[in-house]
Amino acid sequence: MTSTSPLLQANGIRKAFPGVQALDGVSLSVGAGEVLALLGENGAGKSTLMKILAGVYTPDAGELLLDGQPIHLRGVADALARGIVLIHQELNLADNLSVTANLFLGNEDLRGGALGWLNRRRMNERARGLLQRVGLEVSPSQRVGDLPLGQRQMIEIARALSQKARVLIMDEPTSSLTQRETERLFAVIADLKRAGVAVAYISHRLMEVQQIADRVVVLRDGRNSGELARDEISHRRMVELMVGRDLKLFFRRTHAAEAAKPAAIEAPIRLELRNVCYIRGPQTPVSFAVRGGEIVGMAGLVGAGRTELSEALFGLRPLTSGEVRLDGQAVSIRSPRDAVAAGLLLAPEDRRQFGLVLEESVQHNLGLPNLDHNSRFRMVSLRREKGMAQRLCERLRVKTPRLSQPVGLLSGGNQQKVVLGKWLVRQPRVLILDEPTRGVDVGAKSEIYALMDELAATGIAIVMISSDLEEILGMSDRVLVLHEGSLAGELPRAALSEQAIMHLATGGEAT
Repeated sequence: MTSTSPLLQANGIRKAFPGVQALDGVSLSVGAGEVLALLGENGAGKSTLMKILAGVYTPDAGELLLDGQPIHLRGVADALARGIVLIHQELNLADNLSVTANLFLGNEDLRGGALGWLNRRRMNERARGLLQRVGLEVSPSQRVGDLPLGQRQMIEIARALSQKARVLIMDEPTSSLTQRETERLFAVIADLKRAGVAVAYISHRLMEVQQIADRVVVLRDGRNSGELARDEISHRRMVELMVGRDLKLFFRRTHAAEAAKPAAIEAPIRLELRNVCYIRGPQTPVSFAVRGGEIVGMAGLVGAGRTELSEALFGLRPLTSGEVRLDGQAVSIRSPRDAVAAGLLLAPEDRRQFGLVLEESVQHNLGLPNLDHNSRFRMVSLRREKGMAQRLCERLRVKTPRLSQPVGLLSGGNQQKVVLGKWLVRQPRVLILDEPTRGVDVGAKSEIYALMDELAATGIAIVMISSDLEEILGMSDRVLVLHEGSLAGELPRAALSEQAIMHLATGGEAT
């Protein structure tokens, strides 16, 4: 039951970094048993504020109160000791260690005191209970690095639950989760509410916020923009407070209207799979086609094989049978180099690990796959590369103080624009987008959707893999649904609904 008095309060918080005023007098509070959603575009100050609440940063001004008493957090360990736990957006797991080792890292169960041996049996028993609580069916001894991104996210959540939090801060917890995993997380949050835990919840998925939030606080440009009580929460009001305007055309499908015309329906097939099987894939062959100008959504639960199929198309997984055709011609793609040469390009799910070189500059990341375009006599022309990077940043509205800025310091939305932008120079025929707006704010989402629509209008075939059903429903001309690696069915735009997609994704028969 929600408490009437705040459990944790932040009053007049200010925080500056070199050249940036991240927070300028921000205040909020969260009560025991309350889910407070914190919203705002990337750069609004949400993550900075949460890190201050969790002891990662120290505020320049303002005060924090716990149970009505002022506190000064000297670090993360101090916050944990007071029951304030932060689940970071970027996972902080040791990939080379087991699930159990990650769940209790720094908080191990020891026999014989601090200098004793690990009590592995008891730790594994506790791990099984935590995994069951978040609905994750993996072995405690499983190496974390071998698990898919969604399951690693659930392990991060399970680790937070092991620390007996009074205040649990979740930064984009569902960004890598499917609908089923998200529903399981919401059940966990409901349990925490009943237990009197205060939950501060950051998300760019506004449908989720409408579903679970008791109250919404919105930040814009490092300041409080507004607050919504439970009965005031709506998609329109949240977007207005975040961006200062009404985004009436959030899912921009100006090209989709043309798809109803016969000429558009008869557009040539750009990508065709004929009875394709691949290494460590399903035994059932996969066949489908995508026409030029289409945005075809690909939905399914974690483990359905969507990312694996995209990797096979991009040459990261060898095909064992079947045929891939581009513009009616069979192509042999044995490596990403072959895929790029053929005009079949992939923006991967985990942009930080596989899509970007985080330590390198924006210019270098945009130029890296386009060295042939920017070279003369096998020498890279930095002048050409800079001009290309400048044009792409202007076209995509990449917010960066300079082209030499390390790309890892950009917001998630701007990082994603760089991932997409580096391929545009190559004039792709097929563009595979794996979770294109994961961890991206509402404003950047709108810009990415507009770019997708613009690219489709030029005749590019787009395959959009997404766990965000709102995104699938809003952007897709058709939806392919995978179940356990196989194509469970196809839904035309007129038949799209959450129920129809989940029916196929969970093994239901196509109608």
